[in-house]
Amino acid sequence: MSTITKLDFVAVPSQDADRARQFYGETLGLRKDDKADYEFWVGETCLGIWEPERQGMPFAPQKNGHLALHVDDIAAARADLEARGVSFTGDTFDTGVCHMAFFTDPDGNDLMLHSRHTPR
Repeated sequence: MSTITKLDFVAVPSQDADRARQFYGETLGLRKDDKADYEFWVGETCLGIWEPERQGMPFAPQKNGHLALHVDDIAAARADLEARGVSFTGDTFDTGVCHMAFFTDPDGNDLMLHSRHTPR
């Protein structure tokens, strides 16, 4: 049996790839891939924006599988994104070990800011 060694990329569905590219690159400030116009890097993981409808598949946003985007200071990151027009769902949630702040991209894909405050 082959051993899975890493996550190569996460597909991010969109109805408007240019709008999504602006959101992930400019609003969130993710590192753009230097070889692909619709790919961004979060640490070692690539987010690849694609339009399912261009391949004959129905568009549906990713729901309840939040991409947990790590930040060191969740309050500051949230305030920065709110100033850039990002709307969050509810207050920042404290699980007892981490803080999470939920929001969506322009296509309705679920995202969250995440910061662990309790050592493992």
